[in-house]
Amino acid sequence: MELHRPGRHLLSAACLTLAVVLASSGCARFDNAQSEPFTPEPKRGGGMTTTTNPPPPLPGTPFPKACPATGVMQGCLEATSGLIMGSDSKTALVAERTTGAVKKIAIAAEPEVKMVIPVDPAGDGGLLDIVQSPSYQQDRLTYAYISTPTDNRVVRIADGDVPKDILTGIPKGATGNAGSLLFTSPTTLLVQTGDAGDPAAANDPNSRAGKVLRIEQPTTVNQAPTTTALSGLGAGGGMCLDPKDGSLYVTDRSPSGDRLQRITKDSKVSTVWNWPDKPGVAGCAALDGTVLVNLVNTKQTVAIRLDTGSGAVTGDPEVVRQDAHGHAWALKVGGDGNIWAATINRAVGDAGQHDDVVFPLFPTGGGFPRANDDKD
Repeated sequence: MELHRPGRHLLSAACLTLAVVLASSGCARFDNAQSEPFTPEPKRGGGMTTTTNPPPPLPGTPFPKACPATGVMQGCLEATSGLIMGSDSKTALVAERTTGAVKKIAIAAEPEVKMVIPVDPAGDGGLLDIVQSPSYQQDRLTYAYISTPTDNRVVRIADGDVPKDILTGIPKGATGNAGSLLFTSPTTLLVQTGDAGDPAAANDPNSRAGKVLRIEQPTTVNQAPTTTALSGLGAGGGMCLDPKDGSLYVTDRSPSGDRLQRITKDSKVSTVWNWPDKPGVAGCAALDGTVLVNLVNTKQTVAIRLDTGSGAVTGDPEVVRQDAHGHAWALKVGGDGNIWAATINRAVGDAGQHDDVVFPLFPTGGGFPRANDDKD
């Protein structure tokens, strides 16, 4: 895989040990972020963060499931999109892009269909992402980013009710429809939209394509106008929030290459890393000094290390997953400290017997290299 500079060094996943420290973060606003230009080359500096306390291994599967996929939470799914982990990482909600189904899955139970959202799965459209309200235990609200025959849109679904529109009229194309949702505070919902196959629209302030849009107090009645946190995006990948400093990370596939961008809490935008060879960036997960990114085309998950003081990149991306379970899109931090992913093998025409699956990145409790690990 070609990175943006030669001489990369990729660590073997066999020597990895994981530490994940989850902490509550402040509410990020990202105001006026689009006024800052992209940084064409990432800065470097600092050292690798020492990590400790790896997550526990994946527990055994005492339940004899109808789908005999091993080493995963659930197999025999259609191509996935959104993923919401349960607090104990023994359960999850997973969205199927082409069917519109949202399924509750568990290590020790058969999957249960929670809802089916009407979608248009043509091209790369369909049920593109799901997220629950930060106050879900009280309001029972789920938000979804979907494709219809005429547009892409954000809808809200109360448990047992029909979807209701929150934001409509997001451009839809034959390609470039993928996007994502993320709450950055109890009242602020971010929507990442793809460019719908039209790079010019991504830079057009009058178009909702190729943007990160901000919805305040999302409601179905008298919704306040959206604002733009970031523009100029290509096909959507994913968004993730650093739990420590509140920085927002966004992956997208621009015409010149794939990239990982960052918006700090004080609204500064920079390019953290770019991949000119376009390996297919997808979902991301941010944690203590590290951003993990799924690369769909190369069947990899890579870890990008950042200096905790300056935020500068400290080295080339490290491959922490190669080939295992195939092409993965969603990437989430679980309540047990492990990292979970969901595959899209059926969508790319490379499905195995028990695809698609939701799986732990480190099934035996392994993880990232410590600062003093031997790289030679």
